[in-house]
Amino acid sequence: MPDLGKIVMVSALFPGLAANVMAQTQSDDELEMLDMTVVQAASQELKQAQGVSVITAEDFRRRPVTNDIAELVKTMPGINLSGNSSTGQYGNNRQIDIRGMGPENTLILIDGKPVLSRNSVKMGRSGERNTRGDSNWVPPEAIESIEVIRGPAAARYGSGASGGVINIITKKPDEASGTITLQTEIPENSLEGGNKRADIVLSGPLSERFSHRTILNYNDQEGDSPELNREHTVEGSNVAAGSEGVENIDVRSLLRFDQNEVNMWELEAAYSRQGNEYAGDNAFQGVDNANTQLYIGQETNVLRRKTLSATHYGNFEFGDSFSYIQYEETDNTRLSEGLAGGGEGVFNTEDGEMVTITLRNVTAKSEWNIPVEWFGKTQTLTLGGEFRGERMDDPSSLQGGINVGDGVVIDGTDIDPENRDPHSSSELFGVYIEDNIMLTNSIMVTPGLRIDNHSEAGTNVSPSLNTSWQVTPNVTVQAGISRAFKAPNLYQLNPNYVYTTRGNGCPVDYPSLGGGCNILGNPDLEHETSVNKEIGINYAPDNGLNAGITYFHNDYKDKIVTGNYAPELVLEGTEDGDLVQVFRWTNTPKAIVEGLEGTLTVPVADNLEWVTNATVMLESEDKTTGQPLSIVPDYTINTLLSWQVNKDWELVASAQHYGETDSPSLSTSSGAVIENPEPREAYTIVNLNSVYTYQNIDLTLSVKNVLDKDIYREGTQTNAGANTYNEPGRSWLLSATYHF
Repeated sequence: MPDLGKIVMVSALFPGLAANVMAQTQSDDELEMLDMTVVQAASQELKQAQGVSVITAEDFRRRPVTNDIAELVKTMPGINLSGNSSTGQYGNNRQIDIRGMGPENTLILIDGKPVLSRNSVKMGRSGERNTRGDSNWVPPEAIESIEVIRGPAAARYGSGASGGVINIITKKPDEASGTITLQTEIPENSLEGGNKRADIVLSGPLSERFSHRTILNYNDQEGDSPELNREHTVEGSNVAAGSEGVENIDVRSLLRFDQNEVNMWELEAAYSRQGNEYAGDNAFQGVDNANTQLYIGQETNVLRRKTLSATHYGNFEFGDSFSYIQYEETDNTRLSEGLAGGGEGVFNTEDGEMVTITLRNVTAKSEWNIPVEWFGKTQTLTLGGEFRGERMDDPSSLQGGINVGDGVVIDGTDIDPENRDPHSSSELFGVYIEDNIMLTNSIMVTPGLRIDNHSEAGTNVSPSLNTSWQVTPNVTVQAGISRAFKAPNLYQLNPNYVYTTRGNGCPVDYPSLGGGCNILGNPDLEHETSVNKEIGINYAPDNGLNAGITYFHNDYKDKIVTGNYAPELVLEGTEDGDLVQVFRWTNTPKAIVEGLEGTLTVPVADNLEWVTNATVMLESEDKTTGQPLSIVPDYTINTLLSWQVNKDWELVASAQHYGETDSPSLSTSSGAVIENPEPREAYTIVNLNSVYTYQNIDLTLSVKNVLDKDIYREGTQTNAGANTYNEPGRSWLLSATYHF
């Protein structure tokens, strides 16, 4: 048998060489001894787990999205949209939140490759980033499917997957085809922004062995009026902004080379530009701030994402492989803004001065699936290695001042912002092994082990065990447990990343001593970790009925926060008698997330299908503070009824019901008590959609939020309790897709 340790290391960097090693170490006689009924790879087996959902192109037809795929992903079990904390800062920039673990614990992939552009946006004191996230780099018409992987099955993907994984799989150039899509969405409320989108997807062969696929996309989403929330603002709060607009320009081109039956290569280049239409959002001040008013309706930040990747797919006699290397660069250009305190997020320039933060990532991975026969059991062994390297140049976010007296020294931190190095970097290298074992005719087990080493936070070991038991031909029981992790980000680690408050933002138990408070990055941070467990049962008879329920429980440890903790240093201030307290980002002891997910598919008739899923959050709590980890409803129900009227016409009714959403009762950053915390009441959004195919044209008419259930943002940050985001009112979506 081959030396597994060597193969893991070799295959991670030299897939071609590893193929030769494997071919030489396993003889033809050994290959012939393998059972012809080969157990599928661990990655494929885990995708059959209870905590996995697949969104298809048909789902996009039934629930058309305005622009961002998060609008559809949020209808899957266990999924909501939220900010990365319970503060409500930048409340309408909600991102995909899996099982209440927060957006930063959701790993976004495009064709199996990580998308890390949101890391170019600075992380504020409360853990929020002023970003739309990374789910909007591919237009819906270019997507073949989306894998939504929750719980223990996600641990194999490494850092950032503690909540789960969203893998966006784009359409491949398997045949000559093309689509042109034109879409518009018109809101009934004149204070809400409309939308226009157009895209082209072309693919097909160039020769016997070469093929291509090209995606062109343009989207113009208008921002909401700054008056949208004014009449609904709670007493004592600033008026919060609605949703800002975004202009997307996306170009993505792939060249595929089918070398032979064994080797297939892909080379892909992509460029995306996301520029905003500012609606007045900032961390605290609201839309009526004087500097904010200067820029409403203008473009105040632009993200430019560029990628170049090479991918190899191998189909060898001894097994198959998937390997890639990708360069990703994100240029985050934005107006200069306040970094801390009451002025955080407020533009501090009147001449339109822009600053650019550049993040460069190199990621690489190689994974090998090898059928073997060990100890009389048919198995598929998975070996893999992964590398992520991050380099950031940020001349803007590291300029926070420290109000200490002359001659005061803080180890690792330059007191003078002008002397701070704008460069920061980290590397993460991981290897993993999994074995998909058919123990009996009805029991499959998949043990796994992943080891990662981060250049700053050290080594993390992530064991996992997933199992599936076919109790009867119609009943399956599945269970899993894994240890997942997230490495600290470059801002949290950098001692030159400084947050300053003159006093009001100091922790409640450590009020200002005259010189205010400072929070610094901490190079000694440990990985955030979680132990994720789930168990579920699924019933699927031959008549198309499918029902399942899953219980999940995550023990979340070492979450990185800046809260009501004791200062590391107390130093002399700039004025006589003033003292400055210095805090650090720190690992908090423990949090717990647990809940239930249920799914039900009922084939009512040959042309009528009813699909429903539900999520119940039993607990989501930081055990130190007693506060929720993020603002998500107590329960969520998504339901859809599809009627295939005839072969050309489909009618779809869908609804999302959100239970009451609890409000935090303490400030995430300072620990101060929030007076009269208001929950968000339960509400329901109903949508109707009609898709008609005329020859080779798909015509879509969709009415979103038919009952016009407007939900408003009632203030900035925690003043609004849980009412920290808008739910758009009724709108009309018209779309036409021409297939050729």
